[in-house]
Parts: sequence; C-alpha cells; structure tokens
Amino acid sequence: MDRVPVALSFNGLELLSTAVIVVDRQLMLRHANPAAEDLFGFSVRTDVNQPLSKALPGNPALHALVRQAFEAQSSFSESSLALNTQGGAVLHAACHVTPVETDAALAVLEFRALDQQLRIAREEKLLELQQLNKELMRNLAHEIKNPLGGIRGAAQLLERELPSADLTEYTQVIVKEADRLQTLMDRLLTPNRIPQIGPVNIHEVLERVRTLILAEFPGRIAVRRDYDISLPDLTGDKEQLIQALLNIVRNAAQAMNGEGDIRLITRIVRNVTLARHRYRHVIEVKVVDNGPGVPDDLRDKIFYPLVTGRDGGTGLGLPLAQGYIHQHGGVVEFSSQPGHTCFSVLLPLAEGELVPRPVRDPRTAS
Repeated sequence: MDRVPVALSFNGLELLSTAVIVVDRQLMLRHANPAAEDLFGFSVRTDVNQPLSKALPGNPALHALVRQAFEAQSSFSESSLALNTQGGAVLHAACHVTPVETDAALAVLEFRALDQQLRIAREEKLLELQQLNKELMRNLAHEIKNPLGGIRGAAQLLERELPSADLTEYTQVIVKEADRLQTLMDRLLTPNRIPQIGPVNIHEVLERVRTLILAEFPGRIAVRRDYDISLPDLTGDKEQLIQALLNIVRNAAQAMNGEGDIRLITRIVRNVTLARHRYRHVIEVKVVDNGPGVPDDLRDKIFYPLVTGRDGGTGLGLPLAQGYIHQHGGVVEFSSQPGHTCFSVLLPLAEGELVPRPVRDPRTAS
C-alpha cells in the first residue's frame, strides 16, 4: 500500500474511539489521541516529542513493526501484541501501522484492545472446563464411594479374626485410608448441594476467613486488610463464599509454607463482562501474597481438579473455589510472579444492590 498524502493536522483523531498514535521515522511521539492516552495511561502533554519508548517502555516488537512499515513504505498489521505501559501493566492489542505523506515522515499507529476479548474467551474456556470437571468428578466420586464401604467393612471383619493384636495395625491403616478417601469423595460431591441464597456482606465473609487462617497458622502468617467498607451486600450463599475464599487464602498460606504476608483487598469495579453478561458494578476481592508464585508448569491447569504443586495436597481447593464462584455468576483469575501472586474474585452485583449506606468497619470487631 502506498503512503497516503495528508496535511500535518491531528484534529480529526481526537474524535476517534480507536487508540491512535503518530510517530516519526526516529520513533519520536508526535501525537496521541485521548483514546490512546486512556488505553496506555500516558499524557501527550509530557510525552509528545519524546521517544516512543518513554510513553510505551520497551516493546521491541512494536518498534520493529513501525520500522518495517517505514522501510517498505507500506502498511503492516499485527493481530496481537503484548505492550508494556508506563504503569507496569501489560496490554494485549492488535496494531495497524500506516505510513503517511507529510512534510515529515510519519506513521499512524492504530490500536484495538484485545484484553476484553481474551478475557471473555478465557472465561468461556473456564466455564466449559468447570462443567466437564464437575461431571467427571461426580461420576468418579460415585464409582469410588461404592467399593469403599466394602473395603472398610472387610478390614474390620479381618481384624476380628487376626490371631495377634500386633497385626491389627495393618487393618487400621486400611480403615483410616478408606475413611480419608470417603472424606475426599464427600468434598467432591459437596458443590452439588442447593445454594442457600440471601444477602451477604463480603467483609463478614473475609473476617471469618481471616480468623480461620490465623488460627490455622498461629503467629506465622500476617493477614492484612484493605477494605472498601462502603461496599453493599451481595446476593449469594454465605457458606459457599466462605469456603471459596478460605480455599484461596489457605492456598496462598500453604504456598508460602505458612510464613509470609497476605493482603485482602475489596473494591468496586465498573462495567465488567462476566460470562458474556455485562454488569455495571462488580465486587472484586483480591488475595495477594508474597510467596514464590505459581510454577510455570501449573499456570494453565491450576484450576484442574487433583492438580497440585504441593506434597500432600489434594488439588481440590482451587477447583472447588472456582466452582462456588461460578455458581454466583463470578470468576476467579490470577496473576503471579515471584514475590507477588494475586488471585482476583469477581462477584457481580444486581442493579438494585448498589445502594449507598453507612457500614460498620468490620476491622473494629476483630
């Protein structure tokens, strides 16, 4: 595609909802419209006539794409770029670069954010996986529960016939392991109970979880709170939400071997799409720890049942948490690097639930 002759004027770009950046051949930022400022979090006032690497630090793939367009005097596109921003976030966007004919050699960079589409696709995959896992686990649990009673009963009968009391140690191992498997199967089947729906204060849920974790790891775990105490009640099953968040917080504590800091953060997030339904207001609960992070080989399957990176772990905590949150129309997401792992729980609010009201600070009660 040949370069397009245009006048050196950027007025029309201000009206576009698409993020547009203009650079010259030296990759100096000449202009950015408001949509680009909002998307990437920089300011034209401070970054114009500065290197593009100041507004968008790093990003060698983007620089290479622009240079390619200048050298070939033709438009080039990239369907997906991971772009670093000044604030340290990483945005995924499609990029189209077009050289333009002016008194100076310029290129127009158009960006279309992909994070929302990627998020929707990821949620749909998680929902599908959740349904498959649920059916698989139900069938597996029923198949295992049936012979367990027979194994346990046979071990008890055998124990009565043994000639020496010393040999009963082995039958007791069978009985205890059968009981452990029975408990495991009950946990797999637990999510299928009918939810007890009612108003739930998310901070009461978190305070209960905090109390349990501090009792389970006395003196070794610090659980810090950063609550927006003006949040309204949501509609849900309180016990399920307690169990879901307890599983997530306990997972964080166990990942740190019971020693470290955990932060519980609550906020309102606006205009979020969950499972293809757009909500004006969503409660976000973040569980942040300073542990070693999620291993790379577990990132894509951390919500799979029976997958664990910990010796002695069952691999059920996070899948069960994801299942409970899905029943509330929400989702569990995570980001992780060594020293900073964040699990985000997003729970939608119905339109009538966001009602301003005075709220007692739950931190004063503990």
